Amino acid sequence: MLQTINRKLSALYSDLACALARWKHRKNLPSLAECDRAILKALKKDGVYVTTLADLGFNSTSELLQAADHQLSQMEKANNDELDERWPQIYTVTDIPAISAWATEKRLLNIIENYIGLPIKFHGVHLRKDFPSDHQFGTLLWHSDAEDRRIIKIFLSLKDVDEKTGPFEYIPRSLTSLFRWQYYWLYYKLWQSSYMGIDDEIVKKAIPQAAWKSCKGPAGTVIFADTKNVLHHGTVRTEERATLFFCYTANPPERPELCTQYWDDTYPRMELNSALETV
Repeated sequence: MLQTINRKLSALYSDLACALARWKHRKNLPSLAECDRAILKALKKDGVYVTTLADLGFNSTSELLQAADHQLSQMEKANNDELDERWPQIYTVTDIPAISAWATEKRLLNIIENYIGLPIKFHGVHLRKDFPSDHQFGTLLWHSDAEDRRIIKIFLSLKDVDEKTGPFEYIPRSLTSLFRWQYYWLYYKLWQSSYMGIDDEIVKKAIPQAAWKSCKGPAGTVIFADTKNVLHHGTVRTEERATLFFCYTANPPERPELCTQYWDDTYPRMELNSALETV
């Protein structure tokens, strides 16, 4: 019991120290253009903003797409046709210069720093294929991520996303604020699941399905999401989905051990030389 109390007091002190650091950093936040302030406003309100590569207009976009398409073509064919649960196929592509160049565009980093409210860290990028499934498991269950108190993950669709390919789906943060009973009920259910995730039927008891937001769109759709503070999941699909996942947190994050997967050997890497031949 004493250990539990000490742990909770330590966590509370850490959260207060972080809030104070965020308040002190306000005067150092980079300025934003009006169009980028719209992204920040949406993130603060609902935790998600959906746009496109074309609308963002970064100079590095064409090289990013060329490199991503090449990496996607080099992924080994997954040998999972007979499996009941086909887990995602993930490669770490943080070392690919054209991909990291887009991920560290100054405008992009400025938007993210304004949202997180502290100096930020770009951890890396995953290239990910998600496969058809007829039921919810893994990240198809509703969940929140745990790397930091605020996280920005950017999901870049490399192919068109519709109902068949299983779009990213979320509940706007305004519907699960600290002043609503739904927040406490849903996160209690998450706790009961050991934070492994909850299914659609549980979520429907607190938030009607009509209020869920589904992020469909053509190839090149870009989703900014605070995956810590927004309940989200990938939906059941009948066709493959191909996506780049970019991860950003405060520097340092609350749980740095969860961020190493973006640059260590948790997942295989592509050959850097073959990537350089195409850019």
